[in-house]
Amino acid sequence: MAAGDPSLRLYAILDAESCARRGLNLVTVATAWRAAGVSLLQLRDKQGSDDDVLRSADRISEAFRTPGSILLLNDRAHLVQRAGWDGVHIGQGDGGALYAREVAGQDAIVGFSTHTPEQAEIAHQQDVDYIACGPVYATSTKPDAEPVIGLCGLQAVSAMTSKPLVAIGGITLQQAPEVRRSGADSIALISAMLPQSDAIADELHQRAASFLRTLR
Repeated sequence: MAAGDPSLRLYAILDAESCARRGLNLVTVATAWRAAGVSLLQLRDKQGSDDDVLRSADRISEAFRTPGSILLLNDRAHLVQRAGWDGVHIGQGDGGALYAREVAGQDAIVGFSTHTPEQAEIAHQQDVDYIACGPVYATSTKPDAEPVIGLCGLQAVSAMTSKPLVAIGGITLQQAPEVRRSGADSIALISAMLPQSDAIADELHQRAASFLRTLR
């Protein structure tokens, strides 16, 4: 991931649970986002089996994979090569960066979640390609979310690392510009990219396109 690449400013997280609550098909969402110009997608499926994740990854690849796109799995480093995806995003309890690198492959993209400047400083010393930090704002997507770091916390993390920084947690379309100004190279979004109900492809497309315009 290149910190200065405009196409990577929007980090779209395709969360299976969030989509299921809204009656949305993962492939439908991925297709609409890609048509809108999204090039970076993470598949997050906390409840699914490895086989479930691999089936979803295969279908999403067909819909989303085009030159310049980046596809990442959440947590499942051991599935990256089987899925033929580009890398993995891991959290604080997912075995560490060294394990993810060894399992996913030396050429894989490895991202790492942090929730405090201290965790980010440790991540900066590890073999990771980008650091995610948050929640920047309160979020309902994760019931067990860490305490909010706010813009000041994000600025502190940005000042201590040269690695691409992904901000996550409760970010809305209106807040995205100030998050970028606080040092984030990319904005990770889950719920803000999804309609609440009666979703159609046009609305999915419109939400993604609006964020992309805002982040230019």
